[in-house]
Amino acid sequence: MSSAYRVPIAKLRRDLPASTELNLSALFDEGKTFEPKGKAETDIAWDAPIDLAIRIESYSGGLRVKGSLRAPWRGTCRRCSSPIDGLSEIALNERFVDPEDLDEESYLIDQDYIDLAPMVHDAVFLDLPLAPLCSATCKGLCPYCGIDRNEATCECQGEADPRWATLNSLSFDNEEPAPGAE
Repeated sequence: MSSAYRVPIAKLRRDLPASTELNLSALFDEGKTFEPKGKAETDIAWDAPIDLAIRIESYSGGLRVKGSLRAPWRGTCRRCSSPIDGLSEIALNERFVDPEDLDEESYLIDQDYIDLAPMVHDAVFLDLPLAPLCSATCKGLCPYCGIDRNEATCECQGEADPRWATLNSLSFDNEEPAPGAE
């Protein structure tokens, strides 16, 4: 099976320096080898559409891939636990080299082809938010009754921690003592 991420580069390597532009849309993991995580974690589906707009440039040591990547993700708000759909927009600037020059900061040139899939996977997973928010003003869930404070209000008040009780008697210049402080 031929991968949509496999790009022929023989002409680019023959004519130094050379470059080509590539716009590509493909599934995140068309081979379906990716196992999604649990529902409460930020994740991307194997069939998520990935949009790449890149420029591949050849140089004497290999290839440089520059451009951008767009990928949809799904997560759970860290405050209110509601599902969130987001879109990662990632800038790319990666090197592809021959096997003898391969290191942890580059990707492999396989004869006359490069496979963009490992680069796409790395970029997307590194960009996924660890603890996303549905909005910057999300009020979260009430820790006592559990209602979503974005949708309703409650009268719940937790017990005051007695270790902090002496702070109630503090007053600052031009302030009245705190209620209940004597």
